[in-house]
Amino acid sequence: MLRLSPSPDRLPTPPPLDAAERGSSLGRDAWRRLRKNRLAVASGLFLLVLVLGCAVLPGLLGLSYSNIDLALGYSPPSLRYPLGTDRLGHDVFARTLFGCRISLAVGLAATLVSLTIGVTWGAVAGYVGGKLDSVMMRIVDIVYALPFTVFVILLMVFCDALAKRLQFGPTWNLLVLFAAIGAVEWLTMARIVRGQVQSLKRMEFVEAARTLGLGHGRIIFRHLLPNLLGPVIVYTTLTIPGVMLLEAFLSFLGLGVKAPMSSLGTLLYDGQLEMESQTWLLLGPGAVFSLTLLALNFLGDGLRDALDVRASAD
Repeated sequence: MLRLSPSPDRLPTPPPLDAAERGSSLGRDAWRRLRKNRLAVASGLFLLVLVLGCAVLPGLLGLSYSNIDLALGYSPPSLRYPLGTDRLGHDVFARTLFGCRISLAVGLAATLVSLTIGVTWGAVAGYVGGKLDSVMMRIVDIVYALPFTVFVILLMVFCDALAKRLQFGPTWNLLVLFAAIGAVEWLTMARIVRGQVQSLKRMEFVEAARTLGLGHGRIIFRHLLPNLLGPVIVYTTLTIPGVMLLEAFLSFLGLGVKAPMSSLGTLLYDGQLEMESQTWLLLGPGAVFSLTLLALNFLGDGLRDALDVRASAD
């Protein structure tokens, strides 16, 4: 029997795209929750403006951190010098921009060093387990027991003496500062990653990867670590303020950034020497430093809430 195909006019029309249910990714849900946290969004905008200002303003305004005008001396804030000048006639506004640039660079670079060490150490310990896990975590416990601030101070003193003997430039001091702070800030990250990997390695996608014959390194770095981005990002944003505080402490003691460069720590040290008579030397760098640390902490808290998979999607 001959069957006639239905007429195109009688074919069911598909529902419009707007009527179809649209899926939502974890990243889109996290961004929606983050936008509801006005304090975190404002903190992110403040940090963005600060980074752009430190990177662009010195070039646009022709500012320099090393210009000296002894005839100027101590000058209160004015239109030409918004944050005043110091004893040598340095523009405090220019030195604050350059100091904030160096402090942020130290915070980001040292955090990157600690992130690399801590994530790798914790992922390997949590995935392999057994005796290797015990040995690796006992090393973490031993390093935890050491007074890491004293360790960093001793390392900086040793490297400073070595730099003077070998006549290295100020860049050497910055590199040592990156490595020294990063080498002691990875311990908590290693513990966090280890605990997360121990819970993830028993899940089905890891078993499927093993069944397909994938190597351990590929499973760790291609399958496990991408599922840890949430906790890693959150702890990274909370580590940067701690690193900046440690750098400011070292610079306050004269063991951090060396002249002619300056960081916010060195500016705070210079300001507290004259805080009774020239208060502007301390107020400007202190306000920038405090607001930066507050913004980083508020942004970290907002990211923690936004990336929490147990949070509500609405």
